[in-house]
Amino acid sequence: MFTVARSRLAVLAILAVSPLMRLAALRFAVPPGLPSRTGCDACGAPVGLTRPWPALGPAARCGHCRARVGSPPGTVEVAVLAAVVLLAVGGPSDGALPALIWWLGWTIPAILVDLAVHRLPDRLTLPAAAGTWLLLGVAALDADPGHWLRAVTGGTGLALFFASTAVLLGRRGFGLGDAKLALSVGALLGWYGWPVLLFGMLLTFGLSAVVSLGLLATRRANWSSHLPFGPFLLLGTVGAVLLAA
Repeated sequence: MFTVARSRLAVLAILAVSPLMRLAALRFAVPPGLPSRTGCDACGAPVGLTRPWPALGPAARCGHCRARVGSPPGTVEVAVLAAVVLLAVGGPSDGALPALIWWLGWTIPAILVDLAVHRLPDRLTLPAAAGTWLLLGVAALDADPGHWLRAVTGGTGLALFFASTAVLLGRRGFGLGDAKLALSVGALLGWYGWPVLLFGMLLTFGLSAVVSLGLLATRRANWSSHLPFGPFLLLGTVGAVLLAA
C-alpha cells in the first residue's frame, strides 16, 4: 500500500520524468531514414525543454499553434504512473532495482515510438542495454557474480535469436530494433534465472498471440499485418520480473 511519502515521490517522478520521455518519443517517432523531429509538424515551431513547453505536457499540444504533437494525450503520464505503482508495490528489493528503473526510463519512450512508426530507435534501445548491463554488474558486486554472467549470456543469446530471424526471414522475422531491445530484456530476465527468462518469453509471445487473434477476430488486422513487438517485450519482461521479485 502507498504511504504518503511514496505518493509524493510518485507525483514528483511523474512530473520530472514524463516531459523527458514525451520529448524522446516525439523526436524519434519518425519513419526510418528521416531525421529526428525537432518541431511541430503543423507550424514548425521548435519543441524542446524550452518554449513552447506545453507540447511536453499531458495535453500534447504545441505551445505556438495548439496543434496535437507527439504521443496521444496522457499516454506517457499513465505509463510512468503505472511503472511507479508497480515498482512501489511489487518491484524487486534486490540490487537489480536500479537496473529495472533505468531500463523502464529508456524503454517506455521506445515503445511509444514503436507503436507510432513501427521502429525501435538505437538512441533509446542501446543506452537501455548499456545501462542495464552496467547496473546489473554493480549489483553483482554484492551478490553472486554468476547472476551477472547469466544476465550477459541471456541478453546476448536473446539478441542473437531475434537478429537471426531478421537476417533469415526478412520482413517475416523480428526487426533489428527488437534484437537490440532484447539485449536488455534478456539481461533483466536472465539475472533471476533461466526459468524466469523462459517464462518471460512465453508471456511475451502469449500476449502477442492473444492480441493478434483478437485483432483478426474483429477484422482490425489480417494475416499480413505487422504488429510492433516492442510493447509485448515490455509487458512480458515487467510481468516476469515482478513475479520473480
